[in-house]
Amino acid sequence: MWKKDSKGFTLIELMIVVAIVGVIAAIAIPSYTSAQAKARRTDAQSVLTSGASRMERWYAENGSSYLGAGTTDTNGDGIGDTGAPTKFATQSPVEGSTKFYNITISAVTASSYTLRATPIAGSSQASNGILELDSTGAKRWDKDNNGSFASTESTWY
Repeated sequence: MWKKDSKGFTLIELMIVVAIVGVIAAIAIPSYTSAQAKARRTDAQSVLTSGASRMERWYAENGSSYLGAGTTDTNGDGIGDTGAPTKFATQSPVEGSTKFYNITISAVTASSYTLRATPIAGSSQASNGILELDSTGAKRWDKDNNGSFASTESTWY
């Protein structure tokens, strides 16, 4: 027989607590994941902005030309060769061992440049889309990750 003043929880009470914890987790986990992705994207934007500052400094110090700032024109066509920049961070985040974006100068001429942050395949940012910043200050983010920038993707937000 059960004592009238016995202490403990019933199975129903425990099931209710588990259900409440499950609902809270179902809400919190996607929000946390989204916040992480946004923080990583913001870090890549910061690296691009820092790269743009370095490009402008190079331009001012080296005869009003962006060429040579990170890539060189090896074939003489007036456009710097695409590749990893040599004077900038090549990945984001700069600190830490896990990287989420590759940073490149995707185009550079004497009078213009485009810096690009491409999500690393296999990383949690892989489906997050490319970020770009060019010499005019134009910012683009391929939000739908389709490989091109629509007119609605002309901002980082």
